[in-house]
Amino acid sequence: MVFLRPWKLSVTNRIITIDGPAGTGKSTVAKEIATRLGFVYLDTGALYRASALKIYSSGVDPEQEKDCVRIVSASNISISEGKTFVDGKDVSEEIRSSHIGELASRIATFPRVREELIKIQRSIALLSSVVAEGRDTGSVVFPDADVKVFLDATETERARRRHTELLAKGYNVDFNEVLADIRRRDSRDKTRDVSPLVVPTGAVVVDTTHLTLEQVVSKLLKVIKMRLTD
Repeated sequence: MVFLRPWKLSVTNRIITIDGPAGTGKSTVAKEIATRLGFVYLDTGALYRASALKIYSSGVDPEQEKDCVRIVSASNISISEGKTFVDGKDVSEEIRSSHIGELASRIATFPRVREELIKIQRSIALLSSVVAEGRDTGSVVFPDADVKVFLDATETERARRRHTELLAKGYNVDFNEVLADIRRRDSRDKTRDVSPLVVPTGAVVVDTTHLTLEQVVSKLLKVIKMRLTD
């Protein structure tokens, strides 16, 4: 288990969490909501991907938790203005490959790696109101969030979205490979001992399979504004 000191929401800052499996539209929805509300967009998955990239580049065995923690704790991993940095270098595009995504999912099973990255996530939320997006933002990272959202969609639709995204970025990947990757990550995320993917208590659940971005955003903004003004 991840052992961290109890975390309480700031009196002034507001937190919205958006969780769900890969390919549900979390990133796009979270960015849009953050923009419309004037909040900071916190892509927690980017922190794991950045850590995975650093571990991969260092040449250490990604199966060895001790070595992975050493690399992550010694690295300067940060998010600023929608971009992800590792030791001062912008790696926003580099971390989006399927290989790095798969490695990120693997190192996310390490309790001490999660602990290091959760510290970063919480430090960002202390500075400003955020829309945090990831796998466990509402269940573990920010259990006292003002609004919790869980997005879902069918495996096939999620793979289609991811495949389209990768092709647009110049990655020549086969759809079936993307679908297989989605299934592997789902299995790992839902069954891991540390912070498994679950629907957070009190979360609003939305199936995005047949919804447009605007439909999802509009639906959530209504819920968010209602809860923030209660």
